[in-house]
Amino acid sequence: MTRILIVDDQEMIRVGLRTILDAQPGYVVVDALGDGLQAVAYLESHAADVVLMDIRMPGIDGVEATRRIRQTVPADRTRIIILTTFEQDETVIAALRAGANGFLSKAVGPDELVAGIEEVAAGGGALSAAAAAALIEHVGVEKSVIVDIELAKRFELLTPREREVVIAAAAGLDNSEIAARTFVSPFTVKTHANRAMTKVGARDRAQLVAFAYQAGLVN
Repeated sequence: MTRILIVDDQEMIRVGLRTILDAQPGYVVVDALGDGLQAVAYLESHAADVVLMDIRMPGIDGVEATRRIRQTVPADRTRIIILTTFEQDETVIAALRAGANGFLSKAVGPDELVAGIEEVAAGGGALSAAAAAALIEHVGVEKSVIVDIELAKRFELLTPREREVVIAAAAGLDNSEIAARTFVSPFTVKTHANRAMTKVGARDRAQLVAFAYQAGLVN
């Protein structure tokens, strides 16, 4: 049973997310909170497998809440997905650096939301197409960004197929879409992604994509 904590200052959003998730087998919503400070306090004494965290809230925003949670709660215990209607490049980068494991638009449908939760809960990462586009925008605008040489050396350890999977993931494709493009099974895609994460030291798929941009693998 996957335990989910919802954090959003809008009651309508909290109710909507709970309704979607309550209808899914294998999920239980442990609580629905209205701000980031409550989430930080909650996780000090309660457990959740996945947190759906709004980015814009009173008190502290989702990025700061994520940063504070990560000070005491590691990613292998609680996964965090940022949900937002604002997918500017700086927001995506800040969320991933703070320790988020995924970044999804509130505009995604129930199927994509559930797929994202499943991916993140299994140890991967989720980036909506718009979030991936924001990362691309960031790299495109920041012409003077210096490539992280150490990260670039780690990516040199990847096989051609692993590099192909990383580049496709950075474009916002999920495992099934990458599988169709590369003519392998989704399981094989996941295996390549996991091996790439191990080689470059990424905690999950979202960070793997962020590292790929910082290493200059994707531009």
